[in-house]
Amino acid sequence: MTPWVALLCALLALVPLARAEPLELELVAEHPIDGMPSGNLSGLALCGGQLWGESDRDDDRIYRFDRTHAVWQAEPRRFEVPEPPSSGLAWNIRLAAWAAGFVRGGAHDFEGISCDQAENAYLVSEAHAAVLQVPPSGPARWLAIDPQVVQQARHAGLLQNFNAIFEGLAVAPGGDRLWLAAERERRGLVGLVRHGERWGCDGPCVLLSEDGEQLAPTGLAQRFPLHLDFSDLALYRGKLFTLERNAYRICRRDTTSSDVEACWSFAATARVPARQYHQPYGLTEALAVDAEGAWVGTDNNEQPRNDGEQRPVVWRFAAPPGGWMASP
Repeated sequence: MTPWVALLCALLALVPLARAEPLELELVAEHPIDGMPSGNLSGLALCGGQLWGESDRDDDRIYRFDRTHAVWQAEPRRFEVPEPPSSGLAWNIRLAAWAAGFVRGGAHDFEGISCDQAENAYLVSEAHAAVLQVPPSGPARWLAIDPQVVQQARHAGLLQNFNAIFEGLAVAPGGDRLWLAAERERRGLVGLVRHGERWGCDGPCVLLSEDGEQLAPTGLAQRFPLHLDFSDLALYRGKLFTLERNAYRICRRDTTSSDVEACWSFAATARVPARQYHQPYGLTEALAVDAEGAWVGTDNNEQPRNDGEQRPVVWRFAAPPGGWMASP
């Protein structure tokens, strides 16, 4: 076989992989939520067998969801938030975050929630690029994160724009490792390790930094290229699962390299006309994963979808055939 023929065969072998579409997840149920007066569901987490969520407009509470009925009831758990630490964000981003919080509410702009096996809840603040720990009892406290974390992230091109800072987090069961997702322009993943009471990095903090644009899947309202983005993170069986809002998909990634191992789409669910919103970008911002499936929640910015539903909505998808660890 000549070198040219060998090269052609190798290229042809890659064509099916390049054209392969992610397997579509099967929708099992959808659940509107009552009891979140501010709406804006921005994170989901399984904690002690219960499903919890948070709103980026609420600075003083998280919600446990009573899932007894098809329409869920949000039950608030309130706490006090101490003065946030200085993380090293640029002054113009901090100023814009302060102004946005003053106008719309949600000064801390909590954008993700996760839990460890001790049932401590962790909330990531987009306004401060900081993480709040809310224990089962006792006062909430900010994690002592080394300022080098934000500095390294910014040096890698992350955290450059207002409202495009940390959008999700995942915590290891032992509460000793933490991952943060930078939202967009550039999107990325940052890995932290606990050293006593402080959090830093073993090696480079930034696991991924990438930029680019993509078209939304066919049949959805978006008609122009959208930024690659992350809107939430979940950890399941030692793997990171990224919610990629503008691509309408969930991807499984390695926790160290951040390499994509598999992806699954939920575009078919989102493209049903009654479920669509008149918004120029995707709206799914909350993700939790378990053995049976995934919970995906919508931050609808208090806007109604085509069928008139204005409450936050959570979709329940069945796990893919063979489970989340299988190759699609």
